Amino acid sequence: MSGHQEYSFFGAVEKSFDKAAKFTNWDPGILEQIKQCNSVYRMHFPVKIGDQIEVIKAYRVQHSHHKTPCKGGIRFATSVNLDEVMALAALMTYKCAIVNVPFGGAKGGITIDPKKYTPYELEKITRRYTHELIKKNFIGPGTDVPAPDYGTGEREMAWILDTYMSQKPGEVDALGCVTGKPVTQGGVRGRREATGLGVFYGIREVCNMPDVMQRLGLTPGIEGKTVVVQGLGNVGYHAAKFFRQGGAKVIAIAEYEGAIMNPDGLNEDEVFQHRKKTGSILNFPGATNIAKSTDALELDCEILIPAALENVINGENAPRIKAKIIGEAANGPLTPEADDVFAAKGTLVVPDMYLNAGGVTVSYFEWLKNLSHVRYGRLEKRFTENQNKNIIQQIEGLTGKKVNDEEKVKIEHGPDEVDLVYSGLEETMISATREIMECWKNNPSIPDMRTAAYVVAINKVATSYAELGIFP
Repeated sequence: MSGHQEYSFFGAVEKSFDKAAKFTNWDPGILEQIKQCNSVYRMHFPVKIGDQIEVIKAYRVQHSHHKTPCKGGIRFATSVNLDEVMALAALMTYKCAIVNVPFGGAKGGITIDPKKYTPYELEKITRRYTHELIKKNFIGPGTDVPAPDYGTGEREMAWILDTYMSQKPGEVDALGCVTGKPVTQGGVRGRREATGLGVFYGIREVCNMPDVMQRLGLTPGIEGKTVVVQGLGNVGYHAAKFFRQGGAKVIAIAEYEGAIMNPDGLNEDEVFQHRKKTGSILNFPGATNIAKSTDALELDCEILIPAALENVINGENAPRIKAKIIGEAANGPLTPEADDVFAAKGTLVVPDMYLNAGGVTVSYFEWLKNLSHVRYGRLEKRFTENQNKNIIQQIEGLTGKKVNDEEKVKIEHGPDEVDLVYSGLEETMISATREIMECWKNNPSIPDMRTAAYVVAINKVATSYAELGIFP
């Protein structure tokens, strides 16, 4: 490390919180309570790996209990430490508040490199971690509901579910103890692409605001806009896909081994398949290689989507970034110093804590599905289709004109689970975007959209505390 002190992610979240708290009228004691992490659980447990016993270090942090259960992902990464888990738990509280998902924030992590273990060893680690959570009541459909995050996915969530259910036989809502599960194990359709789709809905809504676009010197709408995506994991891949399908041009994709660029646009799936085959996104047919992955962030584009890890855009490289809109698909990709640079430059930063809330929004839908014990659309799909058929017949009878077959199929279609999930997510992201922009407009001294988002979040959490009568 050079002379400056080490970057604290939790410190950065606190800094953003304090910046926003000035624009609210709450008692300092309430603000202090919202800032703190309520419960922190640090654990070490032994797991037999091969013929060695390895001591695994893991965490679960519950940041806020103003609403229950708590909700937040589980990371498997060597970088996992207490500071990071606390920061991510705090962001979850604010994120859920902004998108009106009635959960408190939490986060978990295991300090391992998942690539170094066999699936069987990972299963042992995951199940043992779940046992530790059950022991201290840090998991359960009404207390704390984990989800996938960096380094985990549907497979790990299925292991968590199975471990929980074996410990709590006959618990009727046990399926709701974890989200992001495979659909066959009580998961919900649309969960996998939810975060990337939410990023798209949020940015699209911002681009549909003529006054915001005018300020940035851009034309309204997403059509034809150039996009650079950093990270081709679950979030980056789906964000790129929906931007492309929405008519934008993804001109560059960056991964840790380097980046590729094609001004005519890239197809994320072809790039993904190429990477699967060759082990790298480099040398993709028709694209130019960029040796240093971070250089892609500085390319000339209208929309930049950092969808990898935190702290990639800082005070040092922010001045060289040319994008007009930065959509934070990852958690904490910008440092507070970068925020100041962009506020001065007039670059619009669409903040992570609401932009990547698609994951927790659809997790909420999954949790509701588990508690109601019925698949979305099961009760109304046929009813809607029959009703639409009747309407078409009536119209045809009255006008004497026939509706063509293609239109008929479109109009008659009753909603499947995935249609309802997409529609619920779209509604959530559009109303959250408007609420944040409204708050910013009504208070011109708020410096940026992130601060406006924090103000919205603080007001909602504080109102909960006040209404619960915790503070007489």
